[in-house]
Amino acid sequence: MRNLSTLGLVLCLSLLASGCSLLEVKLESGIEPLPQEQLSMRVFTREYASTFFAGVEQSANVILHSEDLQTKSNALMWKINAEQTLGQTIFQVSPVAAMIDTWAFTAQMAQFFETGNGKALFGEQTQLAAHTSQQLLADYERRMQGLMSKSDFATNQQFIREYANAHPLFDITFPRISAFNDWLIFRNIGEFDAVTTFGSVPEVMSDMSDRMAMLAGQTPKILGWKAELLALHSNIHSEEVQQTLKDISETSAKFQKLMAQSPQMMSELAVDLRREMTPLLAQLDASAERNLAQLSVERQALEKMVERERIALEQMVNRERQAVAKEADALVQRTVAQVFEEITAVIKSLILYIVLLLLVVFFAPLGLGVWLGKRIGMKQAGKPPQ
Repeated sequence: MRNLSTLGLVLCLSLLASGCSLLEVKLESGIEPLPQEQLSMRVFTREYASTFFAGVEQSANVILHSEDLQTKSNALMWKINAEQTLGQTIFQVSPVAAMIDTWAFTAQMAQFFETGNGKALFGEQTQLAAHTSQQLLADYERRMQGLMSKSDFATNQQFIREYANAHPLFDITFPRISAFNDWLIFRNIGEFDAVTTFGSVPEVMSDMSDRMAMLAGQTPKILGWKAELLALHSNIHSEEVQQTLKDISETSAKFQKLMAQSPQMMSELAVDLRREMTPLLAQLDASAERNLAQLSVERQALEKMVERERIALEQMVNRERQAVAKEADALVQRTVAQVFEEITAVIKSLILYIVLLLLVVFFAPLGLGVWLGKRIGMKQAGKPPQ
């Protein structure tokens, strides 16, 4: 019996394992995973995000020590817009698109602070931003060299340099368009061949997890920088903000303490509030019921009107169709009659021409022969010709 139970357990486990494998095959069937090269691109590109964020934040924090209000504002806007833009470029459906667009944005930012409109954005400290941007670009290109052949890297680097020069960033808000479409044209790759798969189910879930993790990490920082930027331009000191938050917290704590110490008073307050709100809620319910009833009546009237219009339209179409059919029949009859008249006239003319032809061909020689015979007979009889 023990052997039989052991054998049964083994069979059950085998069936369960085969069922799981069948389920796995069913889930994975028809889904093509990403190539290993694209997976490496995704990993290296997203690892670069932490380096980019750290470099921008450290340099911007140094610039924030400036006494100039506009310089501080520009430093905060650099952190906000740079990290938001990188989040848009780095999380794209295609790892190749993310790789190219992140590379292009990094090159554009370096060109912006080096020779573009941002070369005097931070005053004397602009060189720090330019140096940081160049270091970030060099670090990204070093990562990409390990993923590509030398020829592919040189070709892509040439495209990035040309694209950054042709599409410079105009201000610190970093308005831009994706470089992926231009790269496809540059590499002569069709749009339908650019993205052939989104990856397997685990790859898609990992992509979503990375997105959520980055969103959770960056959103509080960006919101804090925006609040700080607002405070700079609103004459609000950070001490005042902190004191206001502290006062709100203390008030909330006192209110919670009051609720804990006076449950009876809060219960009576809730009863009074419910008693006073009940008539208003009843009026709202009655008004809502009347409006719903009126809406139902109007809907029925609208349905009847639409039905009448549909019937009238069908009748009008039928009348027009019958009128067109009658006109077509009359036109056909007139055409047939006219054709027969023309054919009759042609046949009559043809018969006349045939009769004339017969007269000319047959009777003219006969009459000429009779006339010549008479002349010859008259000459032989000695009579002058008539």
